[in-house]
Amino acid sequence: MTTKTTNTIYWISTIIFGGLMIFSAVGGIQPTEDAIKLMHDGLGYPVYFIQFISIAKLIGSIVILIPGLKSIKEWAYAGLFFDLAGAVYSGIASSGKFDPMMLSMLAWIIPGIISYYYWHKKTMR
Repeated sequence: MTTKTTNTIYWISTIIFGGLMIFSAVGGIQPTEDAIKLMHDGLGYPVYFIQFISIAKLIGSIVILIPGLKSIKEWAYAGLFFDLAGAVYSGIASSGKFDPMMLSMLAWIIPGIISYYYWHKKTMR
């Protein structure tokens, strides 16, 4: 695979992943009624956690979109994946069963995995 192809796949997947994570964070920076209903009422998280996790996702998303920043980018990817894993786990734990709608989380997870894989491929050259 050429360097150009690797870079193209990396940037497309990174922009999609970063965009999805930023989109998911926006409603919680100043928690909306919907965010409170989902996170607090539905999953049982304290209201203050909504803003914390949203700001963390926003910062992590910005970090993965900035070229360079090798060490911090590794942490950003880890944090974003922990967030996604926590979302799936929280959904299962709070309902007591697996809801097939949770498979929609793959729309977030797959671009993240591709982005991370190609970021490593780019940096190992």
